[in-house]
Amino acid sequence: MRDCYDVVIVGGAVMGASTAFWLATNPDFDGSVLVVERDPSYATASTALSASGIRVQFSNTANVRIGQFGLEFIQAFPDLMEVDGDRPGLGYHPGGYLFLANTDEQVRILRENHAVQRAAGAEVELWDADKLKWAFPHLNTDDILLASYGLKGEGWFDNTGLMMGARNKAKALGVDFIADEVVGIAREGNRVTGVTLKSGAKVGAGTVVNAAGPRGGKVAAMAGIELPVEPRKRTIFVFDSADSPEGTARVNDGRLPLMVDPSGVWTRPEGRYHLVGGVPDPDVTPAYDDFEPGYTEWEEQCWPALAERSPNFEALKVVRYWAGHYDYNTFDQNGIVGRHPEVTNFVFQNGFSGHGLQQGPAVGRAVMELIVYGGYRSLDLSDMRYERIAENKPFLEQAIV
Repeated sequence: MRDCYDVVIVGGAVMGASTAFWLATNPDFDGSVLVVERDPSYATASTALSASGIRVQFSNTANVRIGQFGLEFIQAFPDLMEVDGDRPGLGYHPGGYLFLANTDEQVRILRENHAVQRAAGAEVELWDADKLKWAFPHLNTDDILLASYGLKGEGWFDNTGLMMGARNKAKALGVDFIADEVVGIAREGNRVTGVTLKSGAKVGAGTVVNAAGPRGGKVAAMAGIELPVEPRKRTIFVFDSADSPEGTARVNDGRLPLMVDPSGVWTRPEGRYHLVGGVPDPDVTPAYDDFEPGYTEWEEQCWPALAERSPNFEALKVVRYWAGHYDYNTFDQNGIVGRHPEVTNFVFQNGFSGHGLQQGPAVGRAVMELIVYGGYRSLDLSDMRYERIAENKPFLEQAIV
């Protein structure tokens, strides 16, 4: 490890690894990069504990286009990440996403989102209850007013594979990764000058990138910057169904999608099993090290919603469960990307509120472009700028799962 780096990235999960990858593979950048990761096992990283989905069904154009690029990246992954003949794949499963609405307000949101998605070229259809019942015969559609189904560009994949592929490629190209924790950020006026590590080492930095996930607010505070990002706990249950409906769909070769029920509960197949999760009530801010699953959510929230939606989900058995953290943006539930307007060598990639894994490739590329070129050259993510917080101009994302 050097005494000073051109770029120090705080956090080595999908956001930090992606940014490191893009910097390392850009021939226009010849600087040094250090990635500091507090837990190299990634046992509690949001990346490793996510449900690993990718979709285009969002409520704003930026997120739709980020999703579209994410799929391109996944499909090109073996070529992009090849190291010494090893070509890692991500096992992409094109299952699609299915959003259900049973209130007038939910219908309005689906229609508005659909207009945005179609304008961006996403292949998404709106279905009435009859079409929904035909496509997925196992569902109870009596209360459904409208459904939104992604025909292409949506599914799930290997979450840790994405992170580790980018990390390994970046390391092979000279990026330094260390197991340590940033506990302080030095600042002189309107510039950050370096970081202090838990080990006691001090490292100079030309640019500091905040890729700390749910700890993003804590890291920003070290530089005297307020950032409305905090952890929110989400529990995922894996269950076995005595009469699984997987294979019964009349679309997508029988495969079931990731379905988002009007209740907010979501479920998707995973091999012979299924995953399910929801939003806890109340949705409180946990301690950074609190990963105790919300056990009661199964009985009180998930199972009742599943059983009401399909008779195939009445006889279920939980086989495992875990909890992870969203890096939740309390301001508008959308990513914060870009330089701080005053401390311009402090760069954000924070607050993705549950969709950071799929957005890592595009956001990492965007942050690389800011560092190397001073502006965006591919996707324009200026709507995600930090300044919107001070201006009290939310850039809302309504399609949070």
